Amino acid sequence: MSPPPLQTEMIYISSCNLTRASELAFLVEPADVIAVRDRPLVLNCQVEGEEPIVITWRKNGVPLQHAPHTRTRLLTNGSLLFENFHKKRSDNNETDVGEYDCAAHNRYGLLVSRKAKIQLASLPKFLAHPESMTVEEGGVARFQCLIRGIPEAVITWECNRTALQTEDQRYTLLPSGILQITGVQRSDVGFYRCVATNIANTRYSQEAQLKIMVSVPKTYKEPVILSGPQNLTVSVHQTAILECIATGNPRPIVSWSRLDGRSIGVEGIQVLGTGNLMISDVSVQHSGIYVCAANRPGTRVRRTAQGMLVVQAPPEFTQWPQSMSKPVGSRGVMTCVAQGVPEPHLIWLKNGKILTPGENVKLSQNNRYIYIHTHTHIHTHIHSGTINRCWTNVFLSYRLAKDQVPSKVGSSLQLYWYSPRLIFVFTLYPFHAFVRSYSNQPESRELQEAVSKTTFQHDFTNLEPSTTYSIYLKAYSPLGASKESQVIVATTLGSVPAAPGFFTKVINATAIHVFWELPQKHGKIEGFKLYHRKLPGTVYEGPRLLPSTANSFVFNHLGESKTCVCACGSAHVRY
Repeated sequence: MSPPPLQTEMIYISSCNLTRASELAFLVEPADVIAVRDRPLVLNCQVEGEEPIVITWRKNGVPLQHAPHTRTRLLTNGSLLFENFHKKRSDNNETDVGEYDCAAHNRYGLLVSRKAKIQLASLPKFLAHPESMTVEEGGVARFQCLIRGIPEAVITWECNRTALQTEDQRYTLLPSGILQITGVQRSDVGFYRCVATNIANTRYSQEAQLKIMVSVPKTYKEPVILSGPQNLTVSVHQTAILECIATGNPRPIVSWSRLDGRSIGVEGIQVLGTGNLMISDVSVQHSGIYVCAANRPGTRVRRTAQGMLVVQAPPEFTQWPQSMSKPVGSRGVMTCVAQGVPEPHLIWLKNGKILTPGENVKLSQNNRYIYIHTHTHIHTHIHSGTINRCWTNVFLSYRLAKDQVPSKVGSSLQLYWYSPRLIFVFTLYPFHAFVRSYSNQPESRELQEAVSKTTFQHDFTNLEPSTTYSIYLKAYSPLGASKESQVIVATTLGSVPAAPGFFTKVINATAIHVFWELPQKHGKIEGFKLYHRKLPGTVYEGPRLLPSTANSFVFNHLGESKTCVCACGSAHVRY
């Protein structure tokens, strides 16, 4: 059985991802990394596709030069090696810090990776040091230090230059650099300092002295919140800690609630020390305003403080654009839907450059839909970014089927007219004939062709078959153009149907869902024939006869990790 006209070759990469065997696809893309000064660093980039493949790297959008005097070297697998990473190069004061991406190029086009941000590990001086304080015996002490490191520093505490024994439940250490001591005892007197450590350095804060006030008779004291929750922004699956430490006599009871009245819940909820709220593995639903209350036992006397928790979710695709193949001159439509907190912004790229609306490209609904009119193979790369970036690759190609011969049947219109009565003699000024799609869709274009003044007919060729057009004429003289002639509406005849737009989606390791677009033109499709075969075999299985209203089919019980060729050919059309 001879193969049908249009073929789309696919191979399995995994149970949930497909890519064309001959085109480009990333196996490994560069990822954000924190570099250590004067140490080697590798940015990974591995590509598969039809050889030869040329891989280049860019830094902040500028191509890198791998000369002998530079510190970067391109490895055989396409990765980028920094032999010793520097914040600044002594020769030209240029920094190695920046955004890098790798680009792969073969005869199918250019594929650009996600941008990988390189930061240099650092640990600058403390922004805030702990301060000395005096408290009553049995009271509450609180020390805080503040430092910003890359990566974030781990904070520990020392008393009298000896590591603090955190097993004592009276000590509460918060990751933000806060030390709380409840039920202060005489043994707690001393000098406290915090120690910040990351891969770049270790720093010690100034020392703060803790003193105990001379014992005084205990009297009633109103509840006081020494430190309440601060506004906090975290990412999903992280741990959020909201601080609340209170004092008073008798010791107040700390409780938590949400300002909107919703329940905080119990799963993943823990109280640190005497009142700090810890939420493990936070989700978007945990976002809200939290209120801590310090109550005097047995009374309604209370003090409150509140802080906002914002949980961000990295962007992710909920509807992925699908690769497709379209007939030359037709329209390709791709859909991409993403979600995240805050709402992600979608950007479409072609060969690494942002696609902007123009003659052949239209975007709609916050870039969820893209309409493309073109005669060339393109590669589109989408990303959406807020706190993170998310990428996917799709291919849209336009081509003729192997046995499809371009024909003027059903794609031409012939226009006749009478010469107007002229006041001026036409010497250099021709007629202009105009044709536009009668549907007047936003993506349709008006065609204009010049006609000699001695001609009274004109053929519009290369029009879409089975399409209604509106046609009008203008005459020109030295004083300008005439008004539009009477508009004529005409419909081109039908012809052999164009190959349907055809794409696939993997359901699992043994099933593929194939889709195609139903023609939008006039005429009646009698049905569709669907074929498939396993490579390297040459015999197609099928055809499966499907009705004219069908636009998808599921192939089940395919072999795992097998190469599969799918093809869809439409039956002839009656008009």
